[in-house]
Order: sequence, then C-alpha cells, then structure tokens
Amino acid sequence: MRVLLALVLLLGIGLAGLAAKTIHDRIVQYQTLLAEQQQQILPTTEIFVVTRQLNYGERLRMEDVRAIRWPAGNVPAGAFRNRDDIFPSDEDQLRTVLRTMERDEPLLQAKVSEPGEDAGVASRLVAGTRAFTLRVDVVAGVSGFLRPGDRVDVYWTGAGRNGTSVTRLIRSNVKIIAIDQISNEATSNPIIARTITIAAEPQDIAALTQAQSAGSLTLALVGLNEDENTITETVEVSMDSLLGPREQVVETAEHNASCQVRHRRGAEVVVLEVPCTQ
Repeated sequence: MRVLLALVLLLGIGLAGLAAKTIHDRIVQYQTLLAEQQQQILPTTEIFVVTRQLNYGERLRMEDVRAIRWPAGNVPAGAFRNRDDIFPSDEDQLRTVLRTMERDEPLLQAKVSEPGEDAGVASRLVAGTRAFTLRVDVVAGVSGFLRPGDRVDVYWTGAGRNGTSVTRLIRSNVKIIAIDQISNEATSNPIIARTITIAAEPQDIAALTQAQSAGSLTLALVGLNEDENTITETVEVSMDSLLGPREQVVETAEHNASCQVRHRRGAEVVVLEVPCTQ
C-alpha cells in the first residue's frame, strides 16, 4: 500500500513538473512572438534616460541613468545609445549637468558637459565660437527679462558716415550664455544685468567690439518660436528717414548781394546767409 502511494505521489510530481515546464515554454514563446511582432510594427532602439530629477551643476553617475527601448525613427538628436559613451573608464572624468532634467527624460549631449568638465561657460561654447562680454544697463538689457539661453538682436546707435545719427541692426539671433556670473539656464528670477556674455564667432566679436567703442548697443529679445537660423534683413534708421528728408531753399534778395539757405529737419528750419553765386 505504501509503495502504491509513493508511486502515485511521484507520478503526480512528475505530471506537475511537466505541466509547469509546458506552461513556461508557452509563455516564453508568446513573449518572443509578441516582441517580434512589435519589432515589425514599430522598430525600436536603446537609448538612456535619467532615473531622477537632475539639477544644474550635479555630477552624472551610473545610477542616474537607465536604458529603455525607444522608437528608432524618433530618437532625439544627441541621445546616448551606449553606456560607455556616457561614462568613461576614469572615475574622475564624470560629466556635469548643464540643464535641469526631469525623471525619465532622455539624456542628451547638449544637457551635459564633456567628461571631466564643469558647468562653466566654456562648456557652452560650440566649435568655432568664443565667449564675449557686453556692457548693458536696465534699458539695453530689456529690463531684466533676459536669461541665459535666450537669443537677442543687437542694435548699434552712433554717427553715420555723413555725421548724422543712425541706428542699425548689426547682429541677429546672438545666444546669451551667461548674465553677470550666472550661467544656469534654469533660473527664473529676473536679473538686472550689468554685463551679458554671448557666444559668437571671432568676426562677430570684432564687429561688436568696434560698435561698442564707437556708439551704444541695445538688445532686443528674440521670441522662443523664432527660428534661430533665420537671417534678418538689413534694418537701419537715420534721423533723415525718421523725420523726413532735408529741404534746401535758396532765395535771392534784389537789394543786396546775399542769399539765404534754409535747412529743414522735421519742424525745425535753420536760415543761413551765404554769398549768391549768380
């Protein structure tokens, strides 16, 4: 009797094990088939996202990122696809966060520094550009509404070639990388700036230096919806174009040998006595 019970027990255990293995195999097959179907419907690739909120200036560590599947046709520009590209072998060569990132946000090259670099201004410069500082005041600085990361148009006001005052747009869509000593783009507090630091090419820096020494500069904030590659047409306003062209009238007096020349500028008329030519 005991032998029979033992055989029945062993048979039951065997059947249960076989059933469990069959169910496991079925689940694996189903998951494999589902993955293949999803791959055919929507191809995916691996990218890295952050696991928590990261703030400006923090060091990026391995536990701060994880890999996820992402639609292959919609990978954000600058996304990391390899962990070795994010973290070099040297532990001292960690990247620094340049912009605030929320949890599960894709990690992009533009939002972190190069390995070993800090969050200073030099990390914001792309190849071929240099940092250049302009003096501003509350009027030229758009009343404190400027923030690092904004783009501005630069207007110059000074004496034109004929000696008259002129205002001209000299550079468009210039990127601000720092205001005074603040380079954090996540800041939302208004800043009455005394200086702004911009990223510009050497030719632009030379032009801005000359313009700043020969007149005054005024900034105009560019909207967020404006294409940064848009080239603005030439904009120039002189006193003549603002008030109207000058009028010159010559009058000859019969009783003497003098003539009058009238210069009109807007509502102002200046009369000068000059010798008559005829």
